[in-house]
Amino acid sequence: MNIEDMTLDIEQHVDINATPEKAFAAVLHRLGKGNTRPDGQSLELLLEPKPGGRWYRDRGNGVGHLWGFVQTIKPPALLELCGPLFMSYPVNNHVEVKVEPVSGGCRATIRHRAMGFIDPQHRKGVASGWSHMLNEIKKDSE
Repeated sequence: MNIEDMTLDIEQHVDINATPEKAFAAVLHRLGKGNTRPDGQSLELLLEPKPGGRWYRDRGNGVGHLWGFVQTIKPPALLELCGPLFMSYPVNNHVEVKVEPVSGGCRATIRHRAMGFIDPQHRKGVASGWSHMLNEIKKDSE
């Protein structure tokens, strides 16, 4: 196994015709209760928007999965999450979401970096997952 197989670094962005405050609220919603897969199915995620807050999947009846913790939150500009995310194996992820003002609105950027034993199927699907997330944030904001 080489270093490229053990790392992931994806960055995507979308321009949004809305204020950073409105887009940041959509970020929190979509990473939490409003999170869906591209097929529309809920991932049953909850996000506690505070430093050290949990980001987890609550499937009910005591069943769940810790995705990570809020490392940094600076509304309406920055949210950083770290943890295993959807990867239940030796890996650590860092997700940075920035919302910056631009002419005509704002830009939301997601950068996902990971290091560990990354499953090839997860590597394959992560880019389309984040693209879906950004499109939903844009739709919610506008």
